Amino acid sequence: MRFAYPIYLMILLFIPVFLWFKLKYKGNAVIKYSDLNIMQKLPPTNANLKQQIIWGLRILTITLLTLALARPQAGEKSEEISTKGVDIILCMDTSTSMRAEDFKPKNRLYVAKEVAKEFIKGRKHDRIGIVVFSAISFTQCPLTLDYGAVTDFMDKVEIGMTQTDGTAIGTAIATSTNRLKDSTAKSKVIILLTDGRNNMGEIDPQTAAKVAGTMAVKIYTIGMGVPGGAIFPIDDPIFGRRYVKLQEDLDENTLQEIATTTEGMYFRATSPEALREIYKKIDTMEKTEIKVKEYTNYIELYKYFAFPAFILLLGEIILASTILRKIP
Repeated sequence: MRFAYPIYLMILLFIPVFLWFKLKYKGNAVIKYSDLNIMQKLPPTNANLKQQIIWGLRILTITLLTLALARPQAGEKSEEISTKGVDIILCMDTSTSMRAEDFKPKNRLYVAKEVAKEFIKGRKHDRIGIVVFSAISFTQCPLTLDYGAVTDFMDKVEIGMTQTDGTAIGTAIATSTNRLKDSTAKSKVIILLTDGRNNMGEIDPQTAAKVAGTMAVKIYTIGMGVPGGAIFPIDDPIFGRRYVKLQEDLDENTLQEIATTTEGMYFRATSPEALREIYKKIDTMEKTEIKVKEYTNYIELYKYFAFPAFILLLGEIILASTILRKIP
């Protein structure tokens, strides 16, 4: 709340001064009697109390009128956001090799999903979508500003959900680019995460990257995996779960070439912490400029002070003329 004319509040400072003078220099009416014995037999009166009530009502009336003159106002703020955000496709490898357990607490895909969800929560005013791939690719979630829906779709990403094993990086880039081709965002980005090399699909990664580049799509590539290989779980129907050594099969040269072709960057993630830092760096590089205009609509509140003041003034006049009447 604010006051449109706060200068009127200065009147309130004179009320204590007025009361001080009233109490210090109050006049006393004198009536002379020849004999006080009769007066002593009269019951005590509440004349002082009556006067205190009258003055209390008067001071309260003046206070409320002063607040009304100062024009109290309540404001409702609204914002107009003008921005062209970033359209981002999170392109996730769901091939079997993402089950490798060199990224704790579980496996590569689990950590990739958790870090991606943290990235989603940190964005504002940007549309985000999800494309998953192994030997084939498809859109798991279209571009949307509903981050809750994007997070839910990310939770449902699983290994083997494309039902065919392999790694079709070129096809994944083509699917992601197709999702961005009609975008009017100031920046169009693909974050492609994989732990392997292109060995499936009808489109090679270099060609797909060139097509993405002509559409002003920037690709950040992330190679996932600890150098030298990792342990990989195998569920044997007879002997149960056992672990084997999975040899490293990450094609860093191709991922670097994809990023360079589209003016993006290539990153190598060798731990959950490193992957988080990569997403933080991408988040910093792809910031959205937001223009915000604030508007404030004020509602007049003086009537909530003026009306009670009028009621009190009327009440004082009636009481002073009736039950609280003062006899000179």
